[in-house]
Amino acid sequence: MFKDSISAPTFKATISTEERSANKQAILLKAYRLMCQAREMAAIYEANRSTCKYVHSTSRGHEAIQIAAGLQLNSWDYASPYYRDDSMLLAMGFSPYELMLQLLAKGDDPFSGGRSYYSHPNSLEANRPRIPHQSSATGMQVIPTTGMAQGISYLERIGADFLRKGPKGEAPVVLCSLGDGSVTEGEVSEAWQSAILWQLPVIYLIQDNEWGISASAAETRAMDAYEYAAGFKGLERMQVDGSNFEESYHAMGAAISYVRQERKPIVVHASVPLLGHHTSGVRKEWYRTAEDLALHEEKDPLPKLRNRLLETGLSEADLLKIEADIQEYVSIEFARANAAEDPDTATVQDHVFAPAAVTEEAGIRTPVKGSKVMMVDAALHAVEEILQQFPEAIFFGQDVGRRLGGVFREAATLAEKFGDHRVYNTAIQEAYIIGATVGLAAVGVKPIVEIQFADYIYPGFNQLVTEISKSCYLSNGKFPVQTLIRIPIGAYGGGGPYHSGSIESTLLTIKGIKVVYPSNAADMKGLMKAAFLDPNPVVMLEHKGLYWSKVPGTQAAIMVEPDKDYLLPLGKGRVVLQSHPRDVKRGETTCIITYGMGVYWAMAAAASFPGLVEIIDLRTVFPLDEELVFSTVSKHGKCLVLTEEQLNNSFAQALAGRIQRACFKDLDAPVFTLGAMDLPAVPMNMALENMMLPNPEKVAAMIKELLAY
Repeated sequence: MFKDSISAPTFKATISTEERSANKQAILLKAYRLMCQAREMAAIYEANRSTCKYVHSTSRGHEAIQIAAGLQLNSWDYASPYYRDDSMLLAMGFSPYELMLQLLAKGDDPFSGGRSYYSHPNSLEANRPRIPHQSSATGMQVIPTTGMAQGISYLERIGADFLRKGPKGEAPVVLCSLGDGSVTEGEVSEAWQSAILWQLPVIYLIQDNEWGISASAAETRAMDAYEYAAGFKGLERMQVDGSNFEESYHAMGAAISYVRQERKPIVVHASVPLLGHHTSGVRKEWYRTAEDLALHEEKDPLPKLRNRLLETGLSEADLLKIEADIQEYVSIEFARANAAEDPDTATVQDHVFAPAAVTEEAGIRTPVKGSKVMMVDAALHAVEEILQQFPEAIFFGQDVGRRLGGVFREAATLAEKFGDHRVYNTAIQEAYIIGATVGLAAVGVKPIVEIQFADYIYPGFNQLVTEISKSCYLSNGKFPVQTLIRIPIGAYGGGGPYHSGSIESTLLTIKGIKVVYPSNAADMKGLMKAAFLDPNPVVMLEHKGLYWSKVPGTQAAIMVEPDKDYLLPLGKGRVVLQSHPRDVKRGETTCIITYGMGVYWAMAAAASFPGLVEIIDLRTVFPLDEELVFSTVSKHGKCLVLTEEQLNNSFAQALAGRIQRACFKDLDAPVFTLGAMDLPAVPMNMALENMMLPNPEKVAAMIKELLAY
């Protein structure tokens, strides 16, 4: 175990035996070949800027530490390289041609099929480290990568037979690569806290070139990452000259060995020069002085390694031959990549989602001898049955663990039944709760997580938008994120401005996630099971006012509990009240399209118009049961879309527009919409809250107006 830290001098003293080994020159020579490849690739990109038209960065200056890391990761390890890590990818075994296909956005790009930037890898190849989807947002990868380590730790604990290991049972490690400038992101702190708390096997490799685009280190940070890491008790750390390959190789070897054996996190802070541009579109000469550029050039790792090879006995002629051969090879590979076909435009909509696991209703919805349950208990029982059936399933979030079991008791007794390693509390870290599911899913864990209130989704929005929603599409289908995110939602009983909000319209602006919103116990259980089995990210919105049916008029939410095999596919609405066929034939009816609490407002209002109102409960707001919605509206010719959300610019208004377009010829009146008043928040005072929200009286007034058309 290390002391306070490992510095390069201390480190060098511990590896003198290895330095004398016969294998040393071979390692140095391999690193030099890779470094020359990276240099030639950067040079040919720069010389062909009109061809290399998509924005890209290269590893120039960072090659030594990257190659040192890539060479020592094994095929059973996991990694999250970032957008400047092409040398690391070369060292992992990816060819220049493969990287160039992504650079040029070609159809055979093995990572994204032409959808993502250069050096944004993802890989499931058996002979290389597993790499999930990589975004461009700096620092955002730290939480998903820590989630991979969290998942590995869990799988080790339960002895999962599908956990990737070495041929002799060697445990996997996770490498997270990032720039020093991104360490100031708050989400990095969340990840480090979790890694230390849970003792996770992850290496945070920080490449510090003292620049964050045009902002220098001096003007943007009070300390570097090594100094910052000192404040995280229990986080091992080391510093290394990242431009010196030998030091970097031994430092990364020590870090990997430490994590592989001790199963604890470590930070490696590598100082490196920045020799290339920030990106091809942000040129170094725009903001860096000649003096700064010259200082960085003096630290170029390539001539350093070249001189070291000459010291080991290689001749100048040998090195010149290697360099000439590599220059020719890279040139040929670039020409090959440039000649490759562009993506077929017909594939542009492929892999938004992985195919759904549940497509038909299954099991018994209403068992003969079943008992009625409230929605909160239906949810609790669904999660309990999931945990019983799937040992790879875990459930975590704020206050869902032992002692409380959720602020709504929606997780009561689960930790006692399944253990604190499967059902547990987290810190107040919405970003981590949501983002960690990316990494958990990548290693085969099936997470269920909870955000305590809908109003608190926003700190986790970065992860939901940047990492989760795009993963399946940008990995060309390789990395869908299987996660179920539970969120109590809605207003009732004076919950106030930060515990009563509705967020479905906000969520629905994100493409690549599914959103369900049950209104009764049976739907809650069936949708919960289907959402868990879905290989895609699903957000389940659970109305607090329906959990126990305490709101007057919501007793119908209490239903006979379906059996344990009941599954309700996402995207299937339900007719909860039918109009009379006689009245339909006369053209005297209308329909209400709604969900959640709106179902009960609509039911109460419809009681004053017997036979004249048909009510559709959407149950899933995305995917949407358009067939049921459009056919119902066409049958009646009149429609009200009802929501609890503030109405202006809402999902309800958007749905009304879609209905108007699809059903225009059958409409006898404009599509009406009703929602909450357009206020910034739900007020605390219950009289004000009630004034803001829809209610049966407001719905009845709209029904009356519609029927009068």
